[in-house]
Amino acid sequence: MSRFDGRAADPGSCRDRRSEGAFGGGSRAFAAPSKADASATSELDGLPRFEKNFYVESPAVAGMTEDEVEAYRRRREITVEGRDVPKPVRDFGDVGFPEYVLQEITKAGFVEPTPIQSQGWPMALRGRDLIGIAETGSGKTLAYLLPAIVHVNAQPILAPGDGPIVLVLAPTRELAVQIQQEATKFGASSKIKSTCIYGGVPKGPQVRDLQKGVEIVIATPGRLIDMIESHHTNLRRVTYLVLDEADRMLDMGFEPQIKKIVSQIRPDRQTLYWSATWPKEVEQLARNFLFDPYKVTIGSEELKANHAIVQHVEILSESQKYNKLVNLLEDIMDGSRILIFMDTKKGCDQITRQLRMDGWPALSIHGDKSQAERDWVLSEFKSGKSPIMTATDVAARGLDVKDVKYVINYDFPGSLEDYVHRIGRTGRAGAKGTAYTFFTAANARFAKDLINILEEAGQKVSSELAAMGRGAPPPSSGHRDRYRGYGGGRSWS
Repeated sequence: MSRFDGRAADPGSCRDRRSEGAFGGGSRAFAAPSKADASATSELDGLPRFEKNFYVESPAVAGMTEDEVEAYRRRREITVEGRDVPKPVRDFGDVGFPEYVLQEITKAGFVEPTPIQSQGWPMALRGRDLIGIAETGSGKTLAYLLPAIVHVNAQPILAPGDGPIVLVLAPTRELAVQIQQEATKFGASSKIKSTCIYGGVPKGPQVRDLQKGVEIVIATPGRLIDMIESHHTNLRRVTYLVLDEADRMLDMGFEPQIKKIVSQIRPDRQTLYWSATWPKEVEQLARNFLFDPYKVTIGSEELKANHAIVQHVEILSESQKYNKLVNLLEDIMDGSRILIFMDTKKGCDQITRQLRMDGWPALSIHGDKSQAERDWVLSEFKSGKSPIMTATDVAARGLDVKDVKYVINYDFPGSLEDYVHRIGRTGRAGAKGTAYTFFTAANARFAKDLINILEEAGQKVSSELAAMGRGAPPPSSGHRDRYRGYGGGRSWS
């Protein structure tokens, strides 16, 4: 039995009730600053200690030579930084997870840890702060959730009025819901309770969950602040903080809310900071929140697309887009799920209406839809009843539909990062996928960087896109009408 399987200490509880070295109870809890946005105090005097280092290296891992470690990391494209970095684990049994966690892993049918799990689990279980750079679909959710379950099981059980022990911040409702589904599945054997806090739905059920007491809260920043200010929860017990898709949260303007939330959490917490990209803004935020962190990068920090996705880029005028979309749908429509991205909510609704009028089974999802409607649309899309879904970037990250065969960028996004994340909704979990992108003269400033992404992934670049990348003006509409080729080499007009 693992040394941190707390259930051995008290048969009536799934968590260890021991008090030494753990963060306990309400009366001694860390007091939040008087102002919600005040900087967190660095004074730790009087704060109860808590346990957060649970990692014991297995003999199999300890026996790995430095050459073997280097070869394994190279093979799995793992790059590490930091002080005293632990060796990666190659097998689930080497992590030291409690038996009830291993049973859930076996039940889920996983064969081996993903690269981010292989290196991230020993880092997280050591209790150190962690920066993880990995694309969506890499297994990062379990890379932080399973250590979170271990962390919770080592802390005293919740007392009345206690807030969560683990807080996960996510940019979108969809991602938050999916994280909670995983937390529910893997936390069930420990009887760990979780809830999802997000806007756009009535507060009542969320308030009731918080009042009953939950060990894990997954939340979008705005609704969480609302709950804190309404005194429905507090962050005094939070000792394990996760910021998931930090780059996306910054893109969405959540930095002030994140700082406000983090200011109310004790500064000696463990913080895990996850991002798919590593721009300067993301790095700066990490410097504010993390202390002496490990950093693990899967693949390259340079922006690149999933190589399992075939990318096609079509240069055309704005007025040609809809007809081109219909022609494309006629070509590829085989009952598979097709995700079409638009820049605006209005455009999303307009194109969806037009498609439905033309007989295409399309539904739309964006930020102005109620949560109930968004859930229904996603359900229809996932089941295949409505195999075409139009979406704004609210669905670009955190949308986990495993068998999206095609992604269409009807509007090119406002950044190359969003382009990579949009097309990443296909080609997940080892499957192949195809992405089609409509590229206009208004997008010309992205041509050079887009070409780099295409070339890195081994995709063909049309002569027209190459010319735009060199600064040449885009072809005229008349020329486009005559042109039948496609950026990826396929004729599809």
